[in-house]
Amino acid sequence: MGLSDLWHRLRTSRTVHRASKLLPNAARPLPDGLWHTTLDAYPFLHARPEAEVAQLRLLSSHFLGGKEFHGAEGLVVTDAMAIAIAAQACLPLLHFGPPAEALAWYGDFVGIVVYAGEVVARREAVDDAGVVHFYDEVLSGEAMERGPVMLSWHDVAQAGASAQDGYNVVVHEFIHKIDMCNGEPDGCPPLPPGFMGSTNAREARAAWFAVLQPAYDRFREQVIIAERFGGAQPWLDAYGAESISEFFPVACEAYFVNRSRFGEDFATLLPLFDAFFVRHTQA
Repeated sequence: MGLSDLWHRLRTSRTVHRASKLLPNAARPLPDGLWHTTLDAYPFLHARPEAEVAQLRLLSSHFLGGKEFHGAEGLVVTDAMAIAIAAQACLPLLHFGPPAEALAWYGDFVGIVVYAGEVVARREAVDDAGVVHFYDEVLSGEAMERGPVMLSWHDVAQAGASAQDGYNVVVHEFIHKIDMCNGEPDGCPPLPPGFMGSTNAREARAAWFAVLQPAYDRFREQVIIAERFGGAQPWLDAYGAESISEFFPVACEAYFVNRSRFGEDFATLLPLFDAFFVRHTQA
């Protein structure tokens, strides 16, 4: 069953568990107790400047007012769980302007499906000879273009500890959503006018890939050497070597939750990501 089919089934099922409506008015701040519990659980949020934490709280409240959370296979999504997901999902949007402008990047979907743990998804692929092959893929998250986001709560809950490894499933899937804003994910999100001195969209994309592609190529080579010849494993999740469209969200995970270590391994990507994600602050 695909994610879209699952979403339809969950929305029409009487046994679906939804997070309670936290806010009668999405502009109201989140409850102090739940918000501070979230910050304590995820130190990479708590450590951000006070103004950013305040903005993150505001964005999270509006995010919750426009999304539906559904627990799969009997999982009950509590308010605390919903806030934890919202805060991490909004992290990439911190400098994207007022809530309505920022959250427009996530405007193509409503539903967030939460499983207790990883999910085994049945996949199919067609080889060069036209033969269809079926295989199982273990997922901790998935984002569907113009469709819902699926997350493993186990991975979400462990994000405070896994930040030392640059891993964050929520950031990963919501970066996919940002990348999908201009169609099929390809590792390049919609870039703002004048990005890095460009004069048009083609120049902007060229400037983006001029930095991202070499970083991806070097990382992929490291992963291949580690897996085939016993070389040192790279710090970043090896899943990023699958394609440049996966390298972008994997790199963003580390950028948002462990910037200092990310900068040591990917110094060229810091100014690139800053130019995109910190745009309003720099303006």
